[in-house]
Amino acid sequence: MELRQAGFELLLLCLFGLCNAQPQQMPRRGSVQNPALGGLFNPLEDSLAVQFKQLMQGPVKKLTWHFPQAPERPKQPVVHFERRQPVRVSSVAAECGESAVHVEVQKDLFGSGELINPSDLRLGRCSAVGEDSSAQILIFESELQQCNGVLMLTDYELVYTFALHYTPKTLDGMPVVRTGSAVIAVECHYPRLHNVSSNALLPLWIPYAATMVAEERLVFSLRLMMDDWQFERPSNQYFLGDVMNIEASVMQYNHVPLRIFVDSCVATAVPDMNSVPRYSFIENFGCLADAKLTDSTSHFMPRAQGDKLQFQLEAFVFQEQRSGLIYFTCFLKATAASVPTDSVHKACSFAANRWTTADDDDRVCSCCDSNCGLGDGGRMPPVPGPQWEGRVSFGPVWVEEKLPVWQQGYVN
Repeated sequence: MELRQAGFELLLLCLFGLCNAQPQQMPRRGSVQNPALGGLFNPLEDSLAVQFKQLMQGPVKKLTWHFPQAPERPKQPVVHFERRQPVRVSSVAAECGESAVHVEVQKDLFGSGELINPSDLRLGRCSAVGEDSSAQILIFESELQQCNGVLMLTDYELVYTFALHYTPKTLDGMPVVRTGSAVIAVECHYPRLHNVSSNALLPLWIPYAATMVAEERLVFSLRLMMDDWQFERPSNQYFLGDVMNIEASVMQYNHVPLRIFVDSCVATAVPDMNSVPRYSFIENFGCLADAKLTDSTSHFMPRAQGDKLQFQLEAFVFQEQRSGLIYFTCFLKATAASVPTDSVHKACSFAANRWTTADDDDRVCSCCDSNCGLGDGGRMPPVPGPQWEGRVSFGPVWVEEKLPVWQQGYVN
């Protein structure tokens, strides 16, 4: 009876809406009591909810700001450029006396506007003895046997050679210089009027014309030429397999017509002609032996005029040296063009198993496989008429190896 009465009372409470009360939930982890909100408050979940409501609000305004663009550099127009070739400068003058030499050197030694320091320039081991400040000239004077002068005897001349050394020093310890070092040869030529051997003396009298010719200075030169032999080659760069066109010449001035010869030529990896490695490709008084020694195509060209002698040399490099730089030193000789060629005045090439001349008589080349300097009785053949000699050096010539086709990026 009591149970029925309790159930009836519960039914009445539900009918009057008193049974809608929800059961209390357990507080979640991280919730805190906040009286202002009337209950528990979870900071993390409510913050995420607020952000989510903000994301859902739309539409969102489009972002228009961006990084400023870098200004475009104006394009350089195509310009015509030609590499400037150095111009030879006449900055050294010498006057040879009977027993001394007088040398004047411009302080603008290289013609570049940079004045050299007088202490950096010496004639052998001798310093300058004076200076012309107004003309910017240094003055050297030396006895022929002083300042490391070197005497060389030829058949007709006494030649005193001096070396003018320029060695620039760094300024205030700075590791740079504005000019490079240089060595300039100064030569004094004197005719030999007497025979100093035990043989009989030569006559003291010499024809006037021969004296003028002997005392007049000749200028020998070697140049790299273009393929047509008309102009000097503006570049010293070659590749293996290329042919170097080299022209030896002598400036005649008021001389009778002259004929020039190349007595000998050596190639070295440094400017010193006596250094090692050393390759002698013209020897034995004008025998171009490179073709015979290396099976190359090197040869003298047929002579077109007496004061010039042209030859082709196939480019090469030294096996032990990888820089590809080559220096050449040649001994040149000139005689009157009316004098016929002989075993010590010739220009011979080797081809097809025989020696041929660049002039007119191949018989002068028959000694190229032996010793052309020995005539009858083992003596030097007599020289008919006056003769002039000079040593000329040039370089470096840069020879590079050709890369295989696949290394050059070509596709068949």
